[in-house]
Amino acid sequence: MTPIAVPQNERSAGGLGGGGRGAHGPPLPQILHDAHHSHHGQHRIVVVGLGMVGLRMIESVVSLNDSLKSSSSSASSTTSDVAAQERFHITAFSEEQNVAYNRMLLTSYFEHRSVDALTMKEESWFAENGVVVVKKRVVGIDREGKTVTDAGGGVVKYDTLILATGSSAYVPPIPNIDAKGIFVYRTIEDLDAIIEYAKSCKRAAVIGGGLLGLEAAAALLHLNLHTSVIERNAHALARQLDAEGASVMMEELARLGRGLEILPSRDTERFVVGPASDDGSAGTDVVKAIEFKADDAGSAPPRLDCELVVVSVGIASRDELSRACGLEVHVKGGTVVDDEMRTSDSSIFAVGEAVSHQGVVYGLVQPGYEMCTVVASVLAAERSRRVGDAAAVAAKRFTGSDMSTKLKLAGVHVASFGEYFADRKGIPGVADSRDVITCVSKDPFGCSYKKLLFSKDGKRLYGGILVGDATKEYTKLHALARSAAPLKVSPSDLLGRKSSGAEEEDDDLPDEAQICSCNNVTKKDLVDAVKAGSTSLPALKQCTKAGTGCGGCIPAMTSIMNAEIKRMGGTVKNTLCEHFDYSRVELFEIVKITKVKTFRELLISHGKGDGCEICKPAIASILASLHNELVISKSHRPLQDTNDRFLANIQRGGSFSVVPRIAGGEITPDKLIVIGEVAKEFGLYTKITGGQRIDLFGARKQDLPEIWSRLVAAGFESGHAYGKSLRTVKSCVGSAWCRFGMRDSTRFAIDVENRYKGVRSPHKLKGGVSGCVRECAEAQSKDFGLIATEKGWNVYVGGNGGSKPKHAVLLASEVSEADVIKYLDRYLMYYISTADKLTRTARWLEKLEGGLQHLKDVVIHDKLGIAATLEAQMAHLVGTYKCEWAEVVNNPTLRAEFSQFANTSETQPDIGMLQKRGQPEPAPWPKQDSDPTVNDLRPAVAEIEGVRSWVDFGSVDEFTPETGRAVKHGDVQLAIFRKLDRDGNETWYATQNMCPHKRSFVLSQSLLGTTAATPDAAATPKLACPLHKKTFSLESGAGIDDPAYSIATFPTRTTAAGRVQVLLPDMEALERVLGTGKWMVGGDSEGVKGERQNERKVGGGGCGGGTCGDEKLEW
Repeated sequence: MTPIAVPQNERSAGGLGGGGRGAHGPPLPQILHDAHHSHHGQHRIVVVGLGMVGLRMIESVVSLNDSLKSSSSSASSTTSDVAAQERFHITAFSEEQNVAYNRMLLTSYFEHRSVDALTMKEESWFAENGVVVVKKRVVGIDREGKTVTDAGGGVVKYDTLILATGSSAYVPPIPNIDAKGIFVYRTIEDLDAIIEYAKSCKRAAVIGGGLLGLEAAAALLHLNLHTSVIERNAHALARQLDAEGASVMMEELARLGRGLEILPSRDTERFVVGPASDDGSAGTDVVKAIEFKADDAGSAPPRLDCELVVVSVGIASRDELSRACGLEVHVKGGTVVDDEMRTSDSSIFAVGEAVSHQGVVYGLVQPGYEMCTVVASVLAAERSRRVGDAAAVAAKRFTGSDMSTKLKLAGVHVASFGEYFADRKGIPGVADSRDVITCVSKDPFGCSYKKLLFSKDGKRLYGGILVGDATKEYTKLHALARSAAPLKVSPSDLLGRKSSGAEEEDDDLPDEAQICSCNNVTKKDLVDAVKAGSTSLPALKQCTKAGTGCGGCIPAMTSIMNAEIKRMGGTVKNTLCEHFDYSRVELFEIVKITKVKTFRELLISHGKGDGCEICKPAIASILASLHNELVISKSHRPLQDTNDRFLANIQRGGSFSVVPRIAGGEITPDKLIVIGEVAKEFGLYTKITGGQRIDLFGARKQDLPEIWSRLVAAGFESGHAYGKSLRTVKSCVGSAWCRFGMRDSTRFAIDVENRYKGVRSPHKLKGGVSGCVRECAEAQSKDFGLIATEKGWNVYVGGNGGSKPKHAVLLASEVSEADVIKYLDRYLMYYISTADKLTRTARWLEKLEGGLQHLKDVVIHDKLGIAATLEAQMAHLVGTYKCEWAEVVNNPTLRAEFSQFANTSETQPDIGMLQKRGQPEPAPWPKQDSDPTVNDLRPAVAEIEGVRSWVDFGSVDEFTPETGRAVKHGDVQLAIFRKLDRDGNETWYATQNMCPHKRSFVLSQSLLGTTAATPDAAATPKLACPLHKKTFSLESGAGIDDPAYSIATFPTRTTAAGRVQVLLPDMEALERVLGTGKWMVGGDSEGVKGERQNERKVGGGGCGGGTCGDEKLEW
């Protein structure tokens, strides 16, 4: 098994070694030599391991240096000299090239494939704080000479050594475990190997049903693998859940149908292997199946066929360095430490998963962070004694740590906190602790399980187990269990506390309550930070580090921050962005009452600045929901994000996907043939969607109008897969074909979908219609769902699938089709009128004051007297519907906006294509830093010698105000932008068209806007890349939200004759820096295998990379 190496070579996040260069320029041995001579006299700290705990250790030491700097700035020169000698000089070793990434979010890598999204500190931070980073594995420690030796032969001296070597995956001695296709799950390199191998697999298995095993299983689901979890205990998460809690979790997983099965009470006997090729020819043996051990009765479960296996049965402390240098190591593994985290050598500390404290190895990050705090306090105390500080603070002690955990598995949340098995094991140090009161609340239909354990007098909450919706109370309950103060509420209140989905009121927690367990941040820490000026969530994160780990504490952080702002006399307001001091709901009412019809009118009357990528699409949606004008008309086009601007979903590489409407999932053979013919002619990848439609990927922007022309001629319309609007109404065949069907669900689904098609809303809408209670259309997982009964239709609302699945709730029972339409009209318009931006109906209903009963009062009983108004608004939207694709097809002016370049009819591929399974697929994005020069090409452009000259790119009329167009100059693509400010003043800008983040040629499609660092600061004009919303200054090209990436900009002007010109260097020289052929992903220079398709067929598809899932991207 290639990915599993022998212990001394095992890879681990922040482990012992690796290879390559340090964070600075010269070869590493020279760096170390120079660095240590230049810091002669300072206390030398060497940290081995640069994972999450290693980084926290370094941050803690840097903070000690900062505190010394601030205290010495006002001291005498003699004191300052002493202080300077007592600064810590830090050298950190990492065996991985990717340093300091968040391993708690490792599973999310399968969604975005971006190391950047996991990185906790940019490498520039280490240099700025005087930390020398060495990307080499440490191979030896000389305790007598106080040196460490790396794999490259470099030797570094230390005064204090801190081992943060982490752990490796424990690999059990199972026969054939070294076969190809068997992996561990610890590092980004492991994940890359799994992703690559999984491309040819359909079934996977995970050995181990604990926290890490289920995390790995969730990751495999992202690869579309049917995944089985093998667990030797009677149920999964045996260390976190009891049998009842596990049962609720299992039932919900089965209901969600995510392709995950958990097989308990199975012990692996061996891996079955065979040749890789199907014909049985010789070759490397690969895993084919898993055989299990027989039980006590001699019966063995049937073997499990699988093509990929992830082994995740536990961890093994990385203690090999300690063993080799003679430090005490526990018999079960782990470097032995005392309460100061000091090893058997007083100059060496150890922290994190590498240590054994009182015989316990902690496999969570929070205890590691607590250990770092202890070591930092010891270092500070020792330094104070060395300088004779009489006010030295005593060092802290580590006395054990909380093992509370919270996990999301394939859409199901589970948590355990405090002494959650106190009813079984008692509570250490508490007399009669087995005499606890256990209270259980269980709702298997609503996926909720809550088990709380109290003291006999009800004054203490010892711990608990939570599954499903009950986990929304985790932060509060966990804090109460950790607090030594008596409960202020009764156990009955805690057990019956009903979560509405709104923000938890966490302000009533005691000051010492721990809000962020990842970083040990208390409520008092948050309150103090808010008082000091951290009055926004990003500022509060930066100040306290709360919310930067797993993110589970962010709702509680927000609640506490808002409460403290109000207490200070401030106002907490849900504003849209820096340009509008109103919420989406308030702006909806403003537009409705004032009858404003354009963004510019609203900006002048109620906004400030020029707008941005957040407010423009949100207000465009409001205007469409009220007036239903064509979204790509001249006044609305600049507001639309790329998907709505080009009426298709942008995909990897800048190509688009086309989804025609197939109402109710019903389609004729002739229409199927047309889709096939279009896909063949334009070289498109085809896939059946979950909404009973056909998706065509890889369409180039300039081909979209012609593709739509063929589809519209065959009777198709836009499926609005690109918009926040109705997507589909899924149906079963109902009574027309099914022997169980009670009503014609297909016909009704078609009617409903055709009624609401094109209606814009705060978020996407999906519906379902099932012909009987067997629920084949999954109507109860939709924003609205209809289920046939003998007497009519049951109407369900407020459900959704996705990353936060929610079961719909019953709004009305056994109603007629006419009443169904009436209630849906009212429900949808009430949602559109009152929901916040980017809020699905499920979250909206959870937060709606009065909840479901209030909704019934409004929709069914007309309690507010607005039913007629809601129906009239919906009738207007239904009556003014036009197919947006047909509008483009029949309008030459609109069609011209889809040309690839404004200055030429030539076309050019933007990404290379591969052939896989008989269909096209875009070449994979390059790995991070495959060529880091692309991140900022401004210096290379500036260094081009020779005279610059003005190059003409066409008439001013070719460029729509407030938008951009791509132009072609030789092999170079540029983006030209015609920007208007709020007063109508015009400024022209030109940049490279390639976004450096993923080397996609898409910047011309960016949304334009401005941003200001403070309300009084000058606004910076910016663009927001359509792929991952990275923002850049239009003036300097500097990255705004991510300084790691910048773009080249060029002076631009217009002439008296109405021509647009850009000042450029020699074309051939510019091609060598910015040429499309040089940077195109999958170009000939990258050696993409397989014959590339002709230019007409080149495109891209799929989702991936970057910050997918960012709220800004939801448009």
